[in-house]
Amino acid sequence: MKITSFGLTSFLTNTAVRQAPEVVHDQLKRPFDLFVAAIGLLVAAPVLLVLAVIIKLTSKGPVFYVQERLGRGGKPFNMYKLRTMRVDAEKDGPKWCAQGDPRVTPVGRFLRKSHLDELPQLLNVLRSEMSLIGPRPERPCFVEQLKKDIPLYTARLAVRPGVTGLAQIKHRADQTIDDVQAKLGYDLEYIRRACLLLDLQIVALTAVKMVIGRSGTA
Repeated sequence: MKITSFGLTSFLTNTAVRQAPEVVHDQLKRPFDLFVAAIGLLVAAPVLLVLAVIIKLTSKGPVFYVQERLGRGGKPFNMYKLRTMRVDAEKDGPKWCAQGDPRVTPVGRFLRKSHLDELPQLLNVLRSEMSLIGPRPERPCFVEQLKKDIPLYTARLAVRPGVTGLAQIKHRADQTIDDVQAKLGYDLEYIRRACLLLDLQIVALTAVKMVIGRSGTA
């Protein structure tokens, strides 16, 4: 799939005019991503091993779930997660996960609530496919539909997608088109305002959400 438009030219032009603090942020973001992702994977390795055993013992199927998503510029890549659904979850076609979704395994519910299923995406960060912070990557089939229904939707593809982002700490996981529109506003706000202070705030609030168990990723 090829994405050739990121929305209105004026939006991207204004976004590209960065102030000095934001320029410094842009220069430091990638080294920071690599450092944190590498340390994070080392620290998380024992946790991932335990979770892998639990997943394998409690449901049929692979430990990891690999799904195609769209990255910066609409470039497709394989995103990694710990499997939280039954292996036949999409036998009737792709659809968003709803609250109380029967396709989610009991262990999967815990993983989603705690966001531990997202830990393997640190590998995507090391592979330069994702950043720690940015708009969440979406599936190609959903992007095709959403870019027809929501103005500026593909503007979020102007930056690397993130493991977490402003939209994830401000709004719930996508369940309706209204959720998508609300989260798009936060994604574009992040692209305009991205700076070190905002990144630190998002990291802190993401940690809080992991502790209290509110779901906001996809």
